[in-house]
Amino acid sequence: MTISYTDRVAIVTGAGNGLGKSHAIELAKRGAKVVVNDLGGARDGSGKSSAAAEEVVAEIIAAGGDAFSHGANVANFEEVQDMVKQTMEKWGRVDILVNNAGILRDKSFSKMTLDDFKLVMDVHLMGSVNCTKAVWEIMKEQNYGRIVMTTSSSGMYGNFGQSNYGAAKMAVLGLMTTLVLEGAKHDIRVNALAPTAGTRMTEDLMPEHIVKMFAPEYVTPGLLTLCDDDAPNRTILCAGAGGYATASLFETDGIYLPVEQQTPEAIRDQWQAVTSTDSQQALEAGVKQGEKFIGKAMATAQ
Repeated sequence: MTISYTDRVAIVTGAGNGLGKSHAIELAKRGAKVVVNDLGGARDGSGKSSAAAEEVVAEIIAAGGDAFSHGANVANFEEVQDMVKQTMEKWGRVDILVNNAGILRDKSFSKMTLDDFKLVMDVHLMGSVNCTKAVWEIMKEQNYGRIVMTTSSSGMYGNFGQSNYGAAKMAVLGLMTTLVLEGAKHDIRVNALAPTAGTRMTEDLMPEHIVKMFAPEYVTPGLLTLCDDDAPNRTILCAGAGGYATASLFETDGIYLPVEQQTPEAIRDQWQAVTSTDSQQALEAGVKQGEKFIGKAMATAQ
């Protein structure tokens, strides 16, 4: 069955260029009313312009869709609240939030200033928090919501010179996993997209022919999947160059040590058993880790 967003309202942040633009246009093509959010700054976050967002809106409207732009800085909660207020006044609901806005301030940790670290955290993490907070109660009252965080392989696996970006991109996964639990009874599904795309944020990091292979349009189908009525929940979907995969955080089964053996030497001696992946599993909530360890202790005590 064809996925449609008819009568759905979507907010896409950082939608003036690159991935966000691709996401907004494709959501609109499938019937969604779209708020094209973009501060219009450079990729390092400096400057401001509404021109790019207005061009995306014009493209959507020319194709028969419905959209308006808003220049909220996602790191400013008051501006985000105004964006959501205007959306509600115009369309009366918010069904989809795509937290895509981001900036780069790449430097090795030795050379990076704390201001550059904090700014990237503010945009990626607090931007996602602000936008999600602004729509959360609306989605709860609707008993419907689809929220997508944008994470990155740089956060999950590391990338030289991106300690700030990597930290922020892992932080949104922590936000996602808790919101999944809190939103479940209201049919609010929260997922993450880990894109590899050739955008203005990455264009000078890759050769031109590789950039073309990693066009944003080859990521957006994954995003659309996460916005569907039948979307998964708590999924990290990795996408790029036409490839799609999921990433998960697994925990090994581990060992139990009686009280008298709980020493660093004992842990070191049994390190192979501690790290064995034979019975690893993805835990669906933080409490499950404690339950596992208590279970091991009780089993040993019997």
